[in-house]
Amino acid sequence: MSDPREQRLAQVITEYSIGIAPGQLVLIEAPSLAESLVLEMARSALELGAHPRVRLGTEGAQRAFLSEAGEDLLRKLPPGLMTEMEEADVRIAVTAAWNTRELSGIDPAKVAIAQEARKPVMETYMRRSAADELRWCVTAYPCDAYAQDADMSLAAYRDFVYRAGWLHLDDPVAAWRAFAEKLAQLTNRLGQVRTLRVLAEDTDLTVGVAGRTWIGSSGHHNFPDGEVFTGPLETETSGDVRFSFPAVFSGNEVDDVRLRFEGGRVVRSEAAAGEDLLKQMLAIDEGASVLGEFAIGTNYAVDRFSKQILFDEKIGGTCHMAVGAGYPETGSTNTSGLHWDMVCDLRSGGEIHADGELIYRDGRFLPEFAPDLSPPEA
Repeated sequence: MSDPREQRLAQVITEYSIGIAPGQLVLIEAPSLAESLVLEMARSALELGAHPRVRLGTEGAQRAFLSEAGEDLLRKLPPGLMTEMEEADVRIAVTAAWNTRELSGIDPAKVAIAQEARKPVMETYMRRSAADELRWCVTAYPCDAYAQDADMSLAAYRDFVYRAGWLHLDDPVAAWRAFAEKLAQLTNRLGQVRTLRVLAEDTDLTVGVAGRTWIGSSGHHNFPDGEVFTGPLETETSGDVRFSFPAVFSGNEVDDVRLRFEGGRVVRSEAAAGEDLLKQMLAIDEGASVLGEFAIGTNYAVDRFSKQILFDEKIGGTCHMAVGAGYPETGSTNTSGLHWDMVCDLRSGGEIHADGELIYRDGRFLPEFAPDLSPPEA
């Protein structure tokens, strides 16, 4: 029997996050581990008059492909992948895993080749999303592997996941709509800024954002949600950044990532562990070493690192940056087969300055710059 909160999550995503309309083709992608949540989503889509198409992944299939496929096969797009991305009106992706270390030990070069092969799909995804031709949402299914990575019991992790989405409230949709209004005030202020400077331990990074669009994420593309983001000017990132938490890519952890930017491009990359993978990913194409996204986490109900980027990039009191593809709706022109988010903790001594003025300290915007973003209480 499924958790009743799964039904609420499915309803919030299909009715609020995406707003499914009759006749739409809804692509639902998930590992079979999450089939109970997928079934709730399919039912909800059908009730809304849409056509759900379910694609379930099998345990071990990705590892088998990367282990056994030759280079020629790695460089080919899987059959039907581009067609689905071109035809779908809605895409819902559910993340879950039997083993989050499944791809550890795979040659980073093979991962890079497969990632590069999917660049056309990434570009189509970004283009159709920016044109509002494709509505999408990513959510997570609480599973044992994720709970173990977060050092939590499965029951505690479920509570963490559902509270992060404010699903414990009587009316979570009303809470997300009120939060969206606050984020709109914040993005309006940030839209007037030309340059941001981030200061933290071993970090002094400047990003140019003049003329770029800031977007407040209030549960429409990710769920749970809570961030403001933009696409930095491609040639105006400079300085050093040290990411506080491991950067996870395809189940591989890259620890203590340090990047130096000059003229918008990574010119030096280091890591205490996983450095080979880091360098391979940054070299897959011309856009992989450029920042495609700069963002600030604003969901203070997400208060711990869990090794799941859906949650970690939302941690209230952090900022995150993605090397690789940028979102065209922000004004970013950077294209790549890569989009890799990395998180920097600002809750203890971190600062953000906007055009030379302090606007953020110790994980919080100063009250004169932004409204209180504390999570709603039951």
